[in-house]
Amino acid sequence: MEIRLLRYFVTVADEGTVSAAAERLHMTQPALSRQVKQLEKAIGVRLFQRSGARLRLTNAGEEFLGEARDLLRRFDQAERLAAHLSAGHLTSVSFGAPSTTLVDIVAPFIAGFAPDDPEPSVTSIDIDPDLPDLMSRIDIAITTQPPSPGFPTLTLARLPVWAYVRGDRPHAEAESIEVGALVEENLVLPTPDFAARRLLDHTVRGLGRHYGAVVETFNGEIAQALAAAGRGVAVVTDDSRFGLRPRRITDGGRCLEVALHAVWAHDHHAPAALEALARRLQDFCRQRYGPTLDGGGAAVAPPGAGSCAGEGGLRRSVL
Repeated sequence: MEIRLLRYFVTVADEGTVSAAAERLHMTQPALSRQVKQLEKAIGVRLFQRSGARLRLTNAGEEFLGEARDLLRRFDQAERLAAHLSAGHLTSVSFGAPSTTLVDIVAPFIAGFAPDDPEPSVTSIDIDPDLPDLMSRIDIAITTQPPSPGFPTLTLARLPVWAYVRGDRPHAEAESIEVGALVEENLVLPTPDFAARRLLDHTVRGLGRHYGAVVETFNGEIAQALAAAGRGVAVVTDDSRFGLRPRRITDGGRCLEVALHAVWAHDHHAPAALEALARRLQDFCRQRYGPTLDGGGAAVAPPGAGSCAGEGGLRRSVL
């Protein structure tokens, strides 16, 4: 059974006569009659019976007509989609990001989509996903992993990792805090599910040092609340709360920061469209949360921070 035969059948049913349908289809009447008989032979039922000068659908024909219309509609949709895809357009787009990033960045971003934007969907992913496997299932991944060879990427933001201290505690007046000095303090840290914690862990291990007293929390604001209550120095990517003072964390003068990247597959059917969408997401991060990249790609920081600082910064612990 071929699509063209279904189209001939529906046209004859709509016109009521083979002659009118043949004229509409730009065919001869005998040729169209043969095509209808070929369809009836293919499906094994009679579709029309003559009623005077017109053709009337049989009961089987009535039932089959609805299915034929639906098949033609879906076939036409598939053809339009194929043409759209071959031209490099997106009809839908899937985002993958850690759950907190989905809530704090991706969800507000897609809330501003226009009707002509692709249909969005989201998937929660690990903080360090297997990119080759992941990119076979989604269109854009948002990750803290360094760009991988073969994957186009765009840096959305560079987020400083802050040490938040009370004004009456050591380091409150310091420009920044070296990691070696930081680990000597009581610390309030995010869980290892956060990239900021993983970066700090990696840096501490590289120095051959170990933490002292540590309190773990799953939320950046709670970490700062505990620091404000005197439980230790909070290490998060959030902006300052509760009157705490943000201080840059340094390792040999290098400031600790976490980069947030948008990644997509190089062999995607619409790479230009994905890059344009990633740039919109980058602009969204700047507009909604304040600039996190200067013209040279360096991180900028909230007022009151130490060295490596400027103004602005993400307002939520997205990492």
